[in-house]
Amino acid sequence: MKIKLYDIAHSRAGDKGNTLTLSLIPYKPEDYPLLCDQVTADVVKTHLNAIVAGEVIRYEVPNLPALQFVCHQALTGGVTTSLTMDTHGKSLSYALLELWIDDPNR
Repeated sequence: MKIKLYDIAHSRAGDKGNTLTLSLIPYKPEDYPLLCDQVTADVVKTHLNAIVAGEVIRYEVPNLPALQFVCHQALTGGVTTSLTMDTHGKSLSYALLELWIDDPNR
């Protein structure tokens, strides 16, 4: 069955210059392996391809459990130079949560 990430996780966004960070945290710890399996750096890069021009790096934080994505060249120059509506990229956490994944457990 296909589900959207917002069905099983929440996200937060942060920024530093032209780099966006996105966290992905499951509501239930037992969904963490599913996120690790399906939400790779390549999947996030493809999903946000209209926004993220640079590399996407994924870090696993199993003690939380959470995933952290560092997206380079994602904020059209950064807060002080960008002409976009959301110069901090806060709404991009919601864009990440729109990603469809397969959930064999549902």
